[in-house]
Amino acid sequence: MIIREIKVEDNKKIKEIIQGSLKLLGLDIPGTAYFDPQLNNLYQYYNDLNHAKYWVLEMDQEVVGGIGIAPFNEQDKVCELQKLYLSPKTQGLGLATKLMETALLFASKHYKKCYLETQHELKAACKLYEKFGFGLLLKPLPGSEHSAMDAWYIKGLN
Repeated sequence: MIIREIKVEDNKKIKEIIQGSLKLLGLDIPGTAYFDPQLNNLYQYYNDLNHAKYWVLEMDQEVVGGIGIAPFNEQDKVCELQKLYLSPKTQGLGLATKLMETALLFASKHYKKCYLETQHELKAACKLYEKFGFGLLLKPLPGSEHSAMDAWYIKGLN
């Protein structure tokens, strides 16, 4: 297993993983990451932002998942944990934990808080976020773009 920063040649595979995962969950709907325009070129998207990164997880020389950190509210030093997805064959192996550790370590060097959006029905994801100390919010932070999400979390960073 290798966690590394995204490369241009990873764009197509990570887009397939994200959209495939959302489709399996019935979340290939407007208001989710399924329709994010940056999915076509995540490499460029994250490289064009300050204090942002996207990592992919490789197993046996195949990209099987990824996670991103991007600014959400730069004035308040809040970032957003984005696009944490794993291919179905690698779910349940503890790999999301490794991706979270990588992303939050980076985030803690640049931000005071980390925000994320998900759905209550994604129980494994919600449990993972809570394990990492994220607290549930009653409503999304102003500026949220994913209207189909119904669970919003925030965590203070060191």
